[in-house]
Amino acid sequence: MAEPTNVRSMSFVGTHEYLAPEIIRGEGHGSAVDWWTFGIFLYELLHGTTPFKGAGNKATLINVVGQPLRFPDTPHVSSAAKDLIRGLLVKEPLKRIAHKRGATEIKQHPFFEGVNWALVRSASPPHIPDPVDFSQYASKESAPTADKKMTDMAKDKNHPNDPTDSSYVEFEYF
Repeated sequence: MAEPTNVRSMSFVGTHEYLAPEIIRGEGHGSAVDWWTFGIFLYELLHGTTPFKGAGNKATLINVVGQPLRFPDTPHVSSAAKDLIRGLLVKEPLKRIAHKRGATEIKQHPFFEGVNWALVRSASPPHIPDPVDFSQYASKESAPTADKKMTDMAKDKNHPNDPTDSSYVEFEYF
């Protein structure tokens, strides 16, 4: 997560459901977008879906900018978790939690009460998965080349990277 800075970017990049309102509105953005994304991530972890998901990408972007944050009745989520998510998903970046003091402000939130941040990095995970040897799945002879992949994509008109795909022809940027 980025700490507060005065540096602003004008890029429009990211997954629609995770984009902060200031990115969608094309206002330029700073480190506050990272905290917005963290809020979306927490909401999705607790509820199994993102809070502003629409029927399609355009509807999702409209919801992010124009719809208030709502929490479903189930599953039950603690008031501290809801408060943190509400603070992270404030639509105005200058009013968003962590805008002024960054991660320090997040770490001091009641949701993280009892977390010893100094020990987090030294904690051992409950399970460490065995490494996967990916070489067993493909050899150089059977691995398709980039040219082969592009040829196969061109044959498949339903492929998401098909240059003739018109999904975004009427897409409007805010």
